[in-house]
Formats: sequence, C-alpha cells, structure tokens
Amino acid sequence: MAKSQETFNKKEKEKARLKKKKEKEDRKEERKASAQKGQQLDDMLAYVDENGNLSTTPPDMSRKRDIRQDEIRIGIPRQEAGEAEPDVRQGVVTFFNESKGYGFIKDLKTQRSVFVHVRGLTDPIKENDRVTFEVEMGLKGENAIKVRKML
Repeated sequence: MAKSQETFNKKEKEKARLKKKKEKEDRKEERKASAQKGQQLDDMLAYVDENGNLSTTPPDMSRKRDIRQDEIRIGIPRQEAGEAEPDVRQGVVTFFNESKGYGFIKDLKTQRSVFVHVRGLTDPIKENDRVTFEVEMGLKGENAIKVRKML
C-alpha cells in the first residue's frame, strides 16, 4: 500500500491556516456589526488640547493665548558683525607637542580643556605657560585662537 503524502506537520500547518482565516472572518463580522453608519460629524471629530493630546471635547477658548508672528523665532538669530565682543580667557598650557603643532589649554575660569593648534598662536608657547586666548567653535569642539603668552 502507498504511504500517505500528508504528514503530521502539513496537517498542523493547514489547521493553523484555517484557524487564522476563521479568526479574520470573525473579526470582519464583528466590525460590521459594531459599525455605526450615519454618525454625525461631531461624533467623529477629535480635538487637540493645549498640551498636544487628543480629546473628544472642544478646547476651552478662555485659555487661548494670542501669539504675535514677530515673537516666533525659528533657529538662531543672526548676529551683527560688531555685535558681540570676543571673550578673552586666561589659561595654562597643560600639553603642547611642538613637532606636531597642537596642544591643550586648561581654562582657568571653567576648568575645561581647550584644543589649540599652532595656527592659533600669536606667540610661541610651551607647557605650563600662562596664556590669554579666545575661543571659537570648530568641527570637533572648542578651539583656542589668538593665543598670547602672559608676562
């Protein structure tokens, strides 16, 4: 006699597929039964409250604030050419490699380490020198420029 081509695993997969199909049809029938046709527009609306959450009640107009268009700032406001004076800081050179041309200055005010490159020097410096400098933002963080040795 020939052996059946239908294995236990095939039967189980077929049962699971039919069960899934039946559940899907049941959910479809349930949605049809609970659907309310002809709802009023007010019943279908959702409102956004002052905190940005959805609600079914309209917002309270007494809490409305007037916002002028010129008060809205998007991004960073532009600075005029002569508006900001450079902030001259003081610090101590903690590390400087003369052969590679870079080092670090510890800012005395903030105690943060600021990168310095030989291009930002006005006077030659070495480790433990007290210096004055200005800070500019580079691609990787703060860079010291206009570095001068203090007397």
